[in-house]
Amino acid sequence: MAQKKYLQAKLTQFLREDRIQLWKPPYTDENKEDVSLALKDLAKKYSDKLECCENEIEKIMEEIRCKAIERGTGNEKFKTTGTATIEVFLPAPRKKERKTLETQLDITGKELRSKIAETFGFQENYIKIVINKKQLQLGKSLEEQGVTHNVKAMVLELKQSEEDVRKNFQAEEEKQNEAKLEEKRSQRTKRGLEILAERAEMVVDPETTPYLDIANQTGRSIKIPPSEKKALMLAMGYHEKGRAFLKRKEYELALPCLLDADRYFCECGTELLDTVDNYAVLQLDIVWCYFHLEQLECLDDAEKKLNSAQKCFKNCYGENHQRLVHIKGNCGKEKVLFLRLYLLQGIQNYHSGNGEEACEYLNKAQQLFKELSIDPSKIHKLLQLGFTEQEARLGLRACDGNEDHAAAHLMHRKEELAQIKKEEEEKRRRRLENINSLKGMGYSTHAAKQALHQAGGNLDQALKILLSNPQKWWLSDSDPESNHHQESASQENIDQLVSMGFDAGAARAALQVFRGHIQLAAQTLAHNGGSLPPDLLLAAEDSSSTPSTSPSDSAGTSSASTDEDMETEAVNEILNDIPEHEEDYLDSTLEDEAIIIAKYLSDVENTKLATKKK
Repeated sequence: MAQKKYLQAKLTQFLREDRIQLWKPPYTDENKEDVSLALKDLAKKYSDKLECCENEIEKIMEEIRCKAIERGTGNEKFKTTGTATIEVFLPAPRKKERKTLETQLDITGKELRSKIAETFGFQENYIKIVINKKQLQLGKSLEEQGVTHNVKAMVLELKQSEEDVRKNFQAEEEKQNEAKLEEKRSQRTKRGLEILAERAEMVVDPETTPYLDIANQTGRSIKIPPSEKKALMLAMGYHEKGRAFLKRKEYELALPCLLDADRYFCECGTELLDTVDNYAVLQLDIVWCYFHLEQLECLDDAEKKLNSAQKCFKNCYGENHQRLVHIKGNCGKEKVLFLRLYLLQGIQNYHSGNGEEACEYLNKAQQLFKELSIDPSKIHKLLQLGFTEQEARLGLRACDGNEDHAAAHLMHRKEELAQIKKEEEEKRRRRLENINSLKGMGYSTHAAKQALHQAGGNLDQALKILLSNPQKWWLSDSDPESNHHQESASQENIDQLVSMGFDAGAARAALQVFRGHIQLAAQTLAHNGGSLPPDLLLAAEDSSSTPSTSPSDSAGTSSASTDEDMETEAVNEILNDIPEHEEDYLDSTLEDEAIIIAKYLSDVENTKLATKKK
């Protein structure tokens, strides 16, 4: 199959270079039938050039000719009737011939999925459609999703057990329920990631509440603009979910997660993406996934993604990895990423008909494989010292296979990470304590966080910022948390402020603005010479004319409890897929890579040695 794709690509190159149009005379007559003699002469010319069997070349050229005619007919039909042609790529077991489907573009994604399922014999609820590197949305029209004439649609078929196939009508109902569960699971994944991303902004106790954070190569947190942080969190969360499926070789489930991750990464600035290697790794994972689904031809920009990964690695690691070596002291573990990059570049070039480039990249991948191969006895020695198999592999690759150096490196890294974790948690805990201190004075979480940010974490300075401009923080604050347990301006509180020397009218107005919070009212009055600033006075007048409501504390308790359980379940599902080791993405046995390198080097060699059969 790989050799046929190579020959198709080479012949397409030759035809383009020679400006030959197979759908026109002398290769096709007015009835769109082939003119055998002209095609045979051309096949002989190219078979001599490629040193391949003339019959095989003629057969492939006939396929190219038929495809060109079919495409031309489809173009004419689209111009006159608006009926678009969609090229459908079926899953590997059913991918024996190329399929097309005609449709109007005003139908919904669900209607297209139904059409594909009916036409090609799938169960509708067990397939997903990927078009333009995005999962097809069922509720939107094809036009709304950018689907055009001659677009490529890839079908992902979810696995079924033999028992599923044997079941009767009752089983059909169960399958539909299972499909609904799959949809709910997808929504739960998104919600779990959103919760974890939001918690990173909320400042939670790191010992009791799980949250996501973003760190650099040393393990320390990175400060990221709030406008980009949530998108990056979601991108990395979806990436980890996709990688979990990749490890289990569930490529049909991995691809939608990886494409979602790519979509969120695109919302982040390029400057941010240059500081972490996640985006580059994601590009490799997407191309790797398409390759294992045997649908590389459906990924039109595979070369672009691989070049993007290479550029991102260079920006992140530095020229010749010097930045990486400066930070980590070595670059042995990251060579795994470059092995996969070179391997995929070799495969992509081979499928594009670039034999020499393919050979060059594949040889580079093979050389790295030899460097990264590890003696099992060395792993065994490190296992006896208490390290895991994953730690042993990573340590040995970081230290060029020296087990003594690897053991020392792993121990030092563990101590270093423990210290960094302790410092990061202490920093977060201090910030939490400062926020709680300001909240105890009556300020909302939002106001406390913003003031501390402006004050560089200094509590006293943050309080001065809040007091110097109370209307800014109070009137613009829509934090619901600050509006729950509020009291009215009771006579007791007014009397207490009067006893401190404040005017009764000013006391009543301040308590109305600050919803009965006496400490905040007193601080503001004292800071402003016993009266409220004009903006707050207007707020006091508004609040006095608005009736207050006091919802029952018990209302919705059951519903809140249920929502909390669902959120906990969603978060735990995400956390289960996030690896414990921070360098898990660098760990690979390279068993799959070894097989693929050998296969494609053999294909390249066979292509070189192929001789014309007379």
